[in-house]
Amino acid sequence: MKITWFGHSCFRIELSNAVKIITDPYKPQAYSGAVKYMPIGESADIVTVSHHHADHDFTEGVPAKDVFDKEGIYTVGDIKIEIVSSYHDDTGGSQRGGNIIFIINAEGMRLAHFGDLGTLDIDYDKLAGLDIVMVPVGGVFTIGYEGAAALLDKLQPKIFIPMHFKTHKIEFDIDGVDKFIKDRDNVEEKDVLDIDKYSLPASTKIVILKHIR
Repeated sequence: MKITWFGHSCFRIELSNAVKIITDPYKPQAYSGAVKYMPIGESADIVTVSHHHADHDFTEGVPAKDVFDKEGIYTVGDIKIEIVSSYHDDTGGSQRGGNIIFIINAEGMRLAHFGDLGTLDIDYDKLAGLDIVMVPVGGVFTIGYEGAAALLDKLQPKIFIPMHFKTHKIEFDIDGVDKFIKDRDNVEEKDVLDIDKYSLPASTKIVILKHIR
């Protein structure tokens, strides 16, 4: 399995059989040009959409066989996708609405993409045994670095991939990844995460991916 970060909350998860999953596709130049990541420019077999904001749901830019943006349990070939409902804020969705956490079961691993998670009040029973997680750390619109650290401690995944943080390609007033990784020694930077169930680390590793768009 290869995991590549396009930018923001958008990843390509490519399985060994060449099936491609793309998460939360952003609209380039959304929010008056604040989203400066380049067009994704790829098709996919599966696209997941955590919520309908322009920096997460631009499915028009990613042709796909299947688009999942609602609650349910989905099976596509050997892939099983589970849904955990959550909120985009810490007031029960009154500010920014709902958010979907997608759990992708594939190739003997459990991956979770947390979308724009804005609260730690979530159903942890459904999130047991996660191997790889993609979690927002930038704050303001999502949980920040402190909330992400608490989530890491609670879930104890094998690999934790930060997302939705400040880069030179995003003009939102959010934090960079530096506050989250400060004083941590279990951090690696990679262009692409190439992983299988046999090469998962024994203890949690934080993997900072480089955006390709």
